[in-house]
Amino acid sequence: MFNLLIVDDDTSTRKWLLVLLAREGYRVFPACDGIEAMAVLDSQQIDLIVLDVMMPNMDGYSLTRELRAAGMTIPILMMTARQLPIDKKTGFLAGTDDYMTKPVDTDELLLRIKALLRRSSIVNERKLVIGDIVLDYDALTVTRGAERQTLPQKEFYLLFKLLSYPDRIFTRIQLMDEIWGMDSESTDVTVNVHINRLRKRFENYPEFELIAVRGLGYKAVRKDEK
Repeated sequence: MFNLLIVDDDTSTRKWLLVLLAREGYRVFPACDGIEAMAVLDSQQIDLIVLDVMMPNMDGYSLTRELRAAGMTIPILMMTARQLPIDKKTGFLAGTDDYMTKPVDTDELLLRIKALLRRSSIVNERKLVIGDIVLDYDALTVTRGAERQTLPQKEFYLLFKLLSYPDRIFTRIQLMDEIWGMDSESTDVTVNVHINRLRKRFENYPEFELIAVRGLGYKAVRKDEK
């Protein structure tokens, strides 16, 4: 059973999520702000957080930054009424894994939670299997049958990130911030260079493709899931 933490200062929203998620078989812990959420995290093993943004005492952005700064990789799904692009950008830069605007579609919410939990399990296992390909996070290797390649660290992390979230578009800035760090002096052109190197390395691998989405960024398409 997965443990989910619901952080929202609206009582009716918390109650709705508690009933909905408990009915789906999750064990749910409520909190009304970031401070209460931190107390729950100190006492419980949590697998995923559903998080409001605007809350008293400690808002969703601040809580996310605190958790990421502490090295916690718990999947976070922000669910908020704030719909402007700058709000989403702030959320992703803070370290959220997904972002939904209220009112949310119940079926979509449940599907996103399942997807985040599945992807989190992949990362925790430190290996990613795509058809005949195995990516080993600790060894920085990509193995396909008898063929084994050890990638430079940044190339591997970039490939692992994109393939862990198939069909999801990542901006160059998102990828720079996560893989190179916000303080890096490299430009987003660095991402283009690394993507081109990865394409060249794996041009004969039919299991996946790295695609540029004009004006947005990059995504990976996994052919094993078709």
